[in-house]
Amino acid sequence: MPQPARQRKQGFYLNGRSVSLCFMARTAGSHSDITGPRIRAAALRLFAQNGYAAVSMRQIAAEVGVQVGALYNYTPDKQSLLYTLMEEHMATLLTAWREAPKGLSPLERLEAFTRFHIRFNLERADAVFISYMELRNLTGENFAAIEAQRRAYETALEGILSEGVRAGAFRVQDPKVASLALIAMLTGVNTWYRAGGRLSLEDVQTIYWDMARQMVAADLGGSSLGTGAQQGT
Repeated sequence: MPQPARQRKQGFYLNGRSVSLCFMARTAGSHSDITGPRIRAAALRLFAQNGYAAVSMRQIAAEVGVQVGALYNYTPDKQSLLYTLMEEHMATLLTAWREAPKGLSPLERLEAFTRFHIRFNLERADAVFISYMELRNLTGENFAAIEAQRRAYETALEGILSEGVRAGAFRVQDPKVASLALIAMLTGVNTWYRAGGRLSLEDVQTIYWDMARQMVAADLGGSSLGTGAQQGT
């Protein structure tokens, strides 16, 4: 997921979420645990449907059913709200992948990643859409923080491919480029897949796993997940 070079930075920074957490701490009370998630859910929906730039804080307030001034008890501004949505999505993704069953060999781990990525993204279509389409609307520090999370996820796949190359299981000229290509291919499922259609989720995972395996020129061999990713599907 290449981005403009001038925006690439290493590490994490103090950013909008640091401010928003201070605001959210003020609301610890009887309704904050309900209203805060409702605000984030409404913003997620509206940003995905209309685009970040076209959505006002007034529209978000109307969607939730509160006065616009009430939003500022939970977030200092719209930018912090966008950042919070993207950061929470990426943090959840990274945690879920760390905890997912992976197998031992590079082949098993690549299959696990393929199936995991498709399943995770399809369950969070709006968040995935925003995480790609609204990067351009983040401030510099917020962009750097989200980009670091994205790189951490990409590096996990790159590590699997690199290990497979070293073990002689994969033939990949550039593991970094291959990892970006694979993630782009897997994420593309969100643009066309609909539950209840001709293919089940497991069918789609298996088809894409076959394509991923061919991309790295891997022999299916002894993969223990090959019958449908029984672990975690």
